[in-house]
Amino acid sequence: MPLPDKSADEGNSGLAGAVKSRSVHVVHLTHNDLDAVGADAIHRLKYGNESVFTIWSSVGKFAVLFSLVASCEGKGDLLSISDLGYHKGSETIAGMARANGWNVEWRDHHRWRDDEVKKIEREVSLLRIDTSVCACGIVARDLAPENPVAAEVARVVCDYDLWKHADHRSAVLGQVLQRKKNRDHVRDCLVAGRFSDSLIEQEYREIKTEMDAMIRKSLKHATIIGSKYRMAFAPLYGYPSETAHFIREEKKTDIEVIISKDGKFSLRSVPPISHLIAREYGGGGHPHASGGSFNFSLIERFTWWLFKKSRHFDEFLKIAETY
Repeated sequence: MPLPDKSADEGNSGLAGAVKSRSVHVVHLTHNDLDAVGADAIHRLKYGNESVFTIWSSVGKFAVLFSLVASCEGKGDLLSISDLGYHKGSETIAGMARANGWNVEWRDHHRWRDDEVKKIEREVSLLRIDTSVCACGIVARDLAPENPVAAEVARVVCDYDLWKHADHRSAVLGQVLQRKKNRDHVRDCLVAGRFSDSLIEQEYREIKTEMDAMIRKSLKHATIIGSKYRMAFAPLYGYPSETAHFIREEKKTDIEVIISKDGKFSLRSVPPISHLIAREYGGGGHPHASGGSFNFSLIERFTWWLFKKSRHFDEFLKIAETY
């Protein structure tokens, strides 16, 4: 039997032991959203549902988890990375993985600099970067090009991940996956070529009711500023992508910054500059969707909670309007 999938949210305790004692030959280290879940489904269509050990990772914990796996004996097995971009020092970790016997393949759709690509290419057996599709689309094209189920999974996933909003199924799945407990269930449905069932429908109804209330609360406290671009700064109560989309529809904004209590933010933009702005704040992502952090001090956390205002707004405005 394969090992149970692991989430970075569960902590690293026992993960190294699980990787070392694995009985499968494919370890899939991926993100934790719909794009990652679709990519994992396609890995299982390719290698077998019982033959893949999946590790779900946030962007912030990727380097730690990559290093943890890389330090284990690879035994010639595949370490497949998807939907996770370059992190400073990744080439060193990839080199350690190669030296320890891992066959590393990396597929991603975030923006990489040329020097980052060159560093990683030297250490992995395959690096595929394509910003025109979602990561799931890259995985489907590489691993299962003739599989109609994989093609449909990639189409639905890319509809959500690339903000096309043309297929209602993608919005439902994307929102259902806001609850991490649903990851494995949705993934298993996609493997079977199903995009909905009673559990998904029930979860969606519950989430939709909750989400609508949170989004309207964010909108109530939004600050709108800017001249070159019309920008919205709003507190996050949940569902950052959907909150940004709703604010854009309601306020006709060009850029939406949805900020959590600790200063981390999700950024969406009509102009293709999100990733450039986010890099100024220790983050990154796509031209139209990315994330970073204002690194709030304790006082700033309190004032943000109390007034929903921040000194960082003006600085952000200056940076954004240089692009």
